[in-house]
Amino acid sequence: MALVPQTSPSPALQIEPELLLRAQGVRVAFFDVDGVLTDGGLYFSETGETLKRFNTLDGHGLKLLQKAGITPAVITGRDSAPLRVRLKALGVEHAVFGTEDKRPAAEQILATLGLTWAQAAAMGDDWPDLPVMRRSAFACAPANAQTEVRRAAHFVTQVRGGDGAARELCDLLLVATGRYAALLADYTA
Repeated sequence: MALVPQTSPSPALQIEPELLLRAQGVRVAFFDVDGVLTDGGLYFSETGETLKRFNTLDGHGLKLLQKAGITPAVITGRDSAPLRVRLKALGVEHAVFGTEDKRPAAEQILATLGLTWAQAAAMGDDWPDLPVMRRSAFACAPANAQTEVRRAAHFVTQVRGGDGAARELCDLLLVATGRYAALLADYTA
């Protein structure tokens, strides 16, 4: 009996070509936290400490973006120790905490990176995210985002925020860069 070498499977992910074209030039992806990287619920311990639940699919997606040359950045209206710990563990270097006026924060990150809005993607779930989403070349919202935010998005994920929605955007961006199959092959070898 001869052994037949196994080849890497073709990626199963299928994305509409017009979405891929719109996302091709993205070099930075802005993410909200509550309702995007978390389920949007606020959990408080008996001592008043804020607790957050993060999805590991989203975390791995942020790491994959970095491998593909796309900078993940976080702009959030809240600040917490658990969030800072999570972002540090993921290697996210660009983050602005505790701001409801997210556009100036995004503009500062763009300036630091030497990029423009035409090279940005943004994912948000509520009105404070709209100024960044509307200026970015590619806007995304989780399935459970507020109605106006879903309407402003070029892409609405199949899953809710905190349940892998950010990973859906990450995967789309990886396909648009042409890096998805190669990164997947690293795990199927």
